[in-house]
Amino acid sequence: FGPYIRHDGNFVSLKKEQDPLSITEEEAIQLIQDKREADAKKHIKSFDENPEIQILNGRWGPYIKFGKNNYKIPKGKEAENLTYQETIEIIENQPDTKKKGGRFAKKK
Repeated sequence: FGPYIRHDGNFVSLKKEQDPLSITEEEAIQLIQDKREADAKKHIKSFDENPEIQILNGRWGPYIKFGKNNYKIPKGKEAENLTYQETIEIIENQPDTKKKGGRFAKKK
């Protein structure tokens, strides 16, 4: 949301304190480079055995992505050192998350 820079088909958001009408070329280049570095750090690991399983770095730390589902990595496990077998075990042993109740309380 808000003002952004488009470069090579990628979109880079401007920071709140930056005025889109007064941003310099150097500032824009720096923002684009920062975005590229962040995107490169997002992908930690993938497996040849099953390319759908990926270990990614997210907003709240590393997690496993399998298809459309995300799975927490247990504390004490290093994301970079996980093997394919350990990743499968984490996926199989993680309980299904149930949807919580709706936005409104039930009427009595």
